[in-house]
Amino acid sequence: QVQLEESGGGLVQPGGSLRLSCAASGSIFSINTMAWYRQAPGKQRELVATVTRNGTTDYVDAVRGRFTISRDNTFNTVSLQMSSLKPEDTAVYYCKAAVATIPRYYYDYWGQGTQVTVSS
Repeated sequence: QVQLEESGGGLVQPGGSLRLSCAASGSIFSINTMAWYRQAPGKQRELVATVTRNGTTDYVDAVRGRFTISRDNTFNTVSLQMSSLKPEDTAVYYCKAAVATIPRYYYDYWGQGTQVTVSS
């Protein structure tokens, strides 16, 4: 059994910053790619950023240069540092991790989501 738990969401003013964290726990053998997604009201869930096990990152164009994804393989965590936040960043943010509980067999696990609201 694997659990992902996010933290760090909240209300922030436009132009502000917020840091999201996600910790994976349970019977973990290895974690491959970790990612953050978001879902705004009335919209589909979209990929925001990814980080591979060796630290290679990628971002959707809308957040590139403003958000930074990072991970700690020792503690099985992934973080999303968000800066210069805009009202359109308002969404529920979800972390996802490709986790193997036995060697070579990876499955995607999701966190429960954390609300980020950017408003004055």
